[in-house]
Amino acid sequence: MYLAIILLLMLVLPLGSVVAQAHSSADANLVFLIGKWFVFWGVGLRLLVASLKQIINPAFTAETIFGVTDHKALSLVQEIGFGNLSIGMLGVLSFFEPQWVVPAAITGCLFFGLAGLKHLLEPGRNRSRAIAMVSDLWLFFVLAFYLSAAFFQNAR
Repeated sequence: MYLAIILLLMLVLPLGSVVAQAHSSADANLVFLIGKWFVFWGVGLRLLVASLKQIINPAFTAETIFGVTDHKALSLVQEIGFGNLSIGMLGVLSFFEPQWVVPAAITGCLFFGLAGLKHLLEPGRNRSRAIAMVSDLWLFFVLAFYLSAAFFQNAR
């Protein structure tokens, strides 16, 4: 179930949204569409889903992602959830305020890049952590591409 949700929110739905909107508008800016939809689905909805899971059931993240069974860690996971909720809301709200796409992309790019790097450098990854690592690094590279392309597009 975890892998299916990640694939939907990080690959299928954003790519499908980019393709659908690009085909519906002859003058669609592909760079903007990549930013818009990967920020909405990958940063926004993915982090909202994760935050709700972390706030409501912190043991899932503590145990399945980090391998921590100490109940003292649950309040820390909930606080991580509050941060994810904040970033996720920025991503979702950028759908309604296009000027927020770049700030949400910068925030998401930093978050997913650092989280992915941390997962990459830690030995003994379980399946859930490997999925988190790959999806975090994937979104980092997509957002870094978007931000670079948007910067060079605006610099002209």
